Amino acid sequence: MSSALLFTSPPPPTPSINRSTLSFAAVTNFPPSPDKLALLLDKSSSIHHLLQIHAALLRHGLHQHPILNFKLQRSYSSRGRLDYSLALFNRTLNPNIFFYTSIINAHALHGHSQEALFIYTQMLFEGVQPNEFTFSSILKSCSLEHGKMLHSQVIKLGFDSDLYVKTGLVDVYARGGDVGSARLVFERMPEKSLVSLTTMLTCYAKHGELKEARLLFDGMVKKDVVCWNVMIDGYTQHGMPKEALVLFRRMLAAKARPNEITILTVLSACGQLGALESGRWLHSYMQNNDIQVSVRVATALIDMYSKCGSLEDARLVFDRIYYKDVVAWNSMIIGYALHGFSQDALELFHDMCRIGLRPTDITFIGVLGACGHAGLVKEGWSFFNAMREEYEIEPKIEHYGCMVNLLGRAGQLEEAYELVKNMKVEPDPILWGALLGACRLHGNLELGEKIAEYLVSHNLANSGTYILLSNMYAAKGDWEEVARIRTLMKDSGVQKEPGCSSIEVHNRVHEFLAGNLKHPKSKEIYEMLEEMNGWLKAHGYIPRTEIVLHDVGDEQKEQSLEVHSEKLALAYGLISTQPGTPIKIVKNLRVCSDCHAATKLISKITGRKIVMRDRNRFHHFVNGSCSCGDYW
Repeated sequence: MSSALLFTSPPPPTPSINRSTLSFAAVTNFPPSPDKLALLLDKSSSIHHLLQIHAALLRHGLHQHPILNFKLQRSYSSRGRLDYSLALFNRTLNPNIFFYTSIINAHALHGHSQEALFIYTQMLFEGVQPNEFTFSSILKSCSLEHGKMLHSQVIKLGFDSDLYVKTGLVDVYARGGDVGSARLVFERMPEKSLVSLTTMLTCYAKHGELKEARLLFDGMVKKDVVCWNVMIDGYTQHGMPKEALVLFRRMLAAKARPNEITILTVLSACGQLGALESGRWLHSYMQNNDIQVSVRVATALIDMYSKCGSLEDARLVFDRIYYKDVVAWNSMIIGYALHGFSQDALELFHDMCRIGLRPTDITFIGVLGACGHAGLVKEGWSFFNAMREEYEIEPKIEHYGCMVNLLGRAGQLEEAYELVKNMKVEPDPILWGALLGACRLHGNLELGEKIAEYLVSHNLANSGTYILLSNMYAAKGDWEEVARIRTLMKDSGVQKEPGCSSIEVHNRVHEFLAGNLKHPKSKEIYEMLEEMNGWLKAHGYIPRTEIVLHDVGDEQKEQSLEVHSEKLALAYGLISTQPGTPIKIVKNLRVCSDCHAATKLISKITGRKIVMRDRNRFHHFVNGSCSCGDYW
């Protein structure tokens, strides 16, 4: 990995600029020329010089000159001094529509929608009629409610056919989540610019209507990098990272040059998939194409490498960032926690505090997660209490979730239950699900029933609720209750999330469901499964049939275990990669104890390192042992 593109040294100083032409003397020569002052306003690059010009205008009685006054207001707002701009506007005698539109636009661009609306109302009260530029300006930041009111005025004043105004209306409805109204306005546009097409594309992508988004995207004759980014991000944000990577490759084939936003989005997709090869290729692409690695991109690289199972690469990137902000530290701490390297995570936390960086709420999610993976109950309570007492951070539901997970896995179910009941925020189904999972882990059917009953009665139950409760009854051999829960689940229209495992080989991600026969190499995969079963039996392995929670015989239970999705992915990895190379697998659910035990033994038999990421954490299987220490 080249270090040239990372911040290994401070950035070079900004070269000085000769601004002698903008000196105070240059604007105070008598008599001053309005044309010269207007030119100086256009060229001014700092507040200091604007103040000099402003002083000259006041000194020579030109502060009410319409062009100079207008340019000065606009210059102040464009350099972040909206207060100066507004003060000038309020002192302007009889401002016309151009002054009003400019100040409204400045407030809208700075996100001050209420102030923009107030000025707009003031304008109407003064009898100044809005034009199309006024509407396109005020629509940039207004809420859906106010956007609807403005829409009626647009129609009333006859601006509903203007391209910019209609694009602004599409954006208002899109931001407000009213996809139907956005679509209606868009479809009624007589002509569509690249901006309006991108606005509608963003609306579809943001709200998960990816089929409509893709149809619109594919129909666009001209696509800039923003269009590509919107579509790729839509896939990434809505759980379709594989499609995001395919589209990114198509983007490169179309000779479109990715920017930082593209890189961040694609790195996120790689992380979701656990596609290490694709992530490394993208990192190499950045180096070969002189794409600057900012701290933001470096942090995304740390996140990607961590999620793809390569902590070594993540740490290498982290160490080469010269100016590390708290976000970069958080990303590395969470990476260690995700892999179960709890002591490394906690040491990094203390290093961060020692150099004077103040931890954030995200930092404590990583730290508490690290405690949870190692069963560090005492340390977890200490960090949790320090959030309020030492750092004045109010715990959020995510922090309570970490504590419930920590206490639940450690068998302190009553303490976890009391914590949930006494929370200052309303617990969500995910939090209850974590506690219910702990009840199943430790066989506490009584508390599990109580929690499940609460979730069902408050319409908070999801598929996980029913599955966990059903599994608890099955573990006790109460098949009547299992049948009742499954019937209740069916009647409620809740479907079980199928287990899915994926593996990346030669830059392609292959996905497997339990018992899958659709893969082109199914014959070879099942032959390898048979070979794997032979290895396991030869080493005295006994399948853990007690975890198959169905009322069937032991032989059928063994057959069910043999075709779990992670075993299919592992078999494919063994037949598709060179002996001795690591195998990396990603599973969407928690790895079952039988697959966990079998994978440990296979790592010893084959001499392979097998890295598996399940829903909760990473497992590094090496020579018959797992990094989790069988605590997961």
